Amino acid sequence: MATQPETGQVKKGGVVVLIAALLALIGPATTQLVLTEIPKEESGRKVAVAVSPQARTATITNISGKQYLRVYLDMIGVATACDGLTGEGIKVGREFTEQQCAQMLVDRLTADGAHIMACTPGLALSIPRRDNVRYAALSLGHHVGWPTYCRSTMRRQINAGQIRAACNSLTWFNKAGGRVIPGIVARRKREQAICLRDAA
Repeated sequence: MATQPETGQVKKGGVVVLIAALLALIGPATTQLVLTEIPKEESGRKVAVAVSPQARTATITNISGKQYLRVYLDMIGVATACDGLTGEGIKVGREFTEQQCAQMLVDRLTADGAHIMACTPGLALSIPRRDNVRYAALSLGHHVGWPTYCRSTMRRQINAGQIRAACNSLTWFNKAGGRVIPGIVARRKREQAICLRDAA
């Protein structure tokens, strides 16, 4: 994980975001997992998430840790903001609100998730015991990019019903800038532990 500037503030209360498309794509249990675990993995924040399938919203409340509202450069020089968001619109000098960060995360997870679900029929909502492995696949795809995920051994193993093997393959993605990063190794182990709940 990158060394990040102390720019965010821990705030009381939560932000409400629309999650209709994400819910339809990955279901309420996986939505709860990704919105809780991604902030922990990407920026070290602990959040409480209340998903309302009826209202198709989630309320995300920061419990502890900083939220990085100002764009910073990560350990390999990539402009990053909020909970590990990079890419379009994330430029050094920009600053976002908590609401913007939460909605951008949901939008990015929805976009990544659409590709990940399309290339992984083995994660379909109709298949039982896939919430945890679905979270792990989406977390990995969000972190390394959905094209990398869709070419992965993990994806092939999920589609073949080899869930334990897929959860183990997840740990192979442990580098940034061409070198193994202890923080990424630890992250993959945490994602693997959640993934393996569906392999029992």
